[in-house]
Amino acid sequence: MTAATAGPRSGRPAPPTHLVVAVLAGAGIVASLMQTLIVPLIGELPTLLDTSASNASWAVTATLLAGAVTTPATGRLGDLYGKRLMLLVCTVPLVAGSVVCALGSSLVTMVAGRGLQGMGMGLVPIGISALRDLVPAERLGSAIALISSSLGIGGALGLPLSAAIAEHASWHVLFWVSAVLSAVVGGLIWLVIPAVPPRAGGGFDGVGAVGLGVGLICLLLGVSKGADWGWGAGSTLGLLLAAPVVFVLWGWWELRQDAPLVDLRVAARKQVLLTNAASVVVGFSMYAQSLIMPQLLQLPKATGYGLGQSMQAAGLWMAPAGLVMMLVSPLGAKLSARRGAKFTLTAGSLVIALGYGISVGLIGSTWTLLVVSCVINTGVALAYGAMPALIMSAVPMSETASANSFNTLMRSVGTSTSAAVMGIVLAHLTIDFGGRALPSKNGFETGLLIGCAVAVVAAAVAATIPTRRPHSAPAVPEPGAQPGTGTETWPATGTGTRPGTGTAPEAAPGTLAAPAEA
Repeated sequence: MTAATAGPRSGRPAPPTHLVVAVLAGAGIVASLMQTLIVPLIGELPTLLDTSASNASWAVTATLLAGAVTTPATGRLGDLYGKRLMLLVCTVPLVAGSVVCALGSSLVTMVAGRGLQGMGMGLVPIGISALRDLVPAERLGSAIALISSSLGIGGALGLPLSAAIAEHASWHVLFWVSAVLSAVVGGLIWLVIPAVPPRAGGGFDGVGAVGLGVGLICLLLGVSKGADWGWGAGSTLGLLLAAPVVFVLWGWWELRQDAPLVDLRVAARKQVLLTNAASVVVGFSMYAQSLIMPQLLQLPKATGYGLGQSMQAAGLWMAPAGLVMMLVSPLGAKLSARRGAKFTLTAGSLVIALGYGISVGLIGSTWTLLVVSCVINTGVALAYGAMPALIMSAVPMSETASANSFNTLMRSVGTSTSAAVMGIVLAHLTIDFGGRALPSKNGFETGLLIGCAVAVVAAAVAATIPTRRPHSAPAVPEPGAQPGTGTETWPATGTGTRPGTGTAPEAAPGTLAAPAEA
């Protein structure tokens, strides 16, 4: 279904395609902004909330955990009950969480509000999957690339915005602004995005949602808090050992369900499996620079390698990287159309590796760091735009929101692991500066080289992703179909005839053809 046909079914004229894309991209940017909203405040949170640094870190951890746990569930609900409805639902905790943080001044209210904000992260994958229903085929690739890149764009643009507000006004204003932005996004979704009939059947797998949530909490909590609790502590080891046990039990349950939360048989297809694996390592390499660059910019010049920038100035130096992602996204879509999304993902990973590789000799000035961050984020824009295209070309139309949400979750696992690894490196390679332990230049360079190595691994994984030629291999059948009978329901054509037999029409507008490389 295209935007042209979606409007009448919702009882109103179809909105222009560019307006649909703009609203969904804006929603993704606002949702991702919540991840970096609090970064400029991290150093001051213990004082602001009258607590310890370890407890204050829960303000970051809560958002991560809530987003990881709820995103797969909201994706499945989008397939079951409609993507527009779930987009609206996701804006509610964004507004509520922002208001809770704005009104409170304690650790409890901050953690509760930040947890609510994390629950709105489903806006990005559901928005991407909605494009397959709302955007004509010729615009689909560039729209997917833009909205997928909104995860990085919002993060990059959020740093200077939040830094400026935090530096010149009360920190409560920061959350009032985020509440207004979230409410505006909700209003635009209500006014612009048309309703599309749900495609999935069956019910919601509540047991599967709880099981996946418990496994993710064990894994991500162990990884993110291991440095604070101690990697050999009983709590850390217990969580990290419990995670694989829970995931095995969860997988056993999912494989026995007619309508699972995550269709593991689809997720096990090589194209989906390897794309998700690449997402983990791309997420790792992307997040490493987000932890290193701000510290290099703000450390005192007296260290010999710090650049002595204020909080606001550091945010401004990193903001152009978000604009670069915006500009590169449509170019990545054209590259995918010409060479295939697999090529774009591989190329993007190599560009990220290049950025990290040149960074080791270019961390001595603000301008060179700007160049490095722009190169890295060029690669991130290419990679992030290609991953949803690979996922959606390999899954049934009835599972696009669920599959995209699971892919977003894989990126979150990568960023969480990156935060833990970079934290260990920077905590162990330090110098004494006025009686205070600060990360050393060697520590930063080591972290950058790790980011380079992981990006190379991402490129290697991406290069192994198998893809189909659109005219020689069939599209993905809907669940329950019997491949090989010639009478399956094939979402790429909308007919009951198997593509490749010579009797199927061209793919309908708004569907996503398989990438063109073998």
